Amino acid sequence: MEIIILPTPDEVGRVAAAKIASVVAKKPSAVIGLATGSSPQGIYTDLRRRVETGELSFAEARGFALDEYVGIPLEHPESYAAVIAREVVEPLGFDASRVRVPDGRATDLEFAAKEYDAAIRAAGGIDVQILGIGANGHIGFNEPTSSFASRTRIKTLAPSTRDANARFFDSPEQVPTHCMTQGLGTILEAHELVLVAQGSAKAAAVAAAVEGPLSSFVPGSALQLHEHATVVVDEEAAAGLQLADYYRYTYANKPAWQRFE
Repeated sequence: MEIIILPTPDEVGRVAAAKIASVVAKKPSAVIGLATGSSPQGIYTDLRRRVETGELSFAEARGFALDEYVGIPLEHPESYAAVIAREVVEPLGFDASRVRVPDGRATDLEFAAKEYDAAIRAAGGIDVQILGIGANGHIGFNEPTSSFASRTRIKTLAPSTRDANARFFDSPEQVPTHCMTQGLGTILEAHELVLVAQGSAKAAAVAAAVEGPLSSFVPGSALQLHEHATVVVDEEAAAGLQLADYYRYTYANKPAWQRFE
């Protein structure tokens, strides 16, 4: 993994967005893996700035959301279909017909999960997948002990994950208990991964994912298996990294031909 440590959350968003933009600039029809939650908001903010200045266009791009709640109405403002439409598709100028979200409302959820994986493969795979990481080390909604070979499927959300997401709902009881998520095996098939994390609450998870042993107990550690994974964090999220000085040094001395921003 390439580990990039930056002073502020805004810088995390800017640099991670530059990575996404570099992929789309080379391939305007790129397939983007879209994450929700607070972690990637800085990415979308900076990408919107690039779109508004004419520097970048997502008109030809395709998108696949990372996950969705099960059973939540499509029109609910916190369904990820609604969040993706509101925070990604509209502001970035995606063609809505080219962006898919797992169908957490399907009658046959198992079939819908398999069909989602098939649709990603049919699109040629995801060119760059945006990721956040939970305080318990989850990526997507792959909770601890998820198989590294897992595919898109139904998962039961950990109580800590539901607690963390309760801020988006009127009450904790409204947070769904189940989700449909791309599996770790699905995520690892993306051509590139970009994970962002901000704040001290994510420091332990970042350290475990980046420097800890490869373990299903820390699903984010699966990124250690990927050939092209970029982890962009602020100083607070980097607080637990033993080799933080080395990561700063390597980024400061990155050859020009390897830079994307």
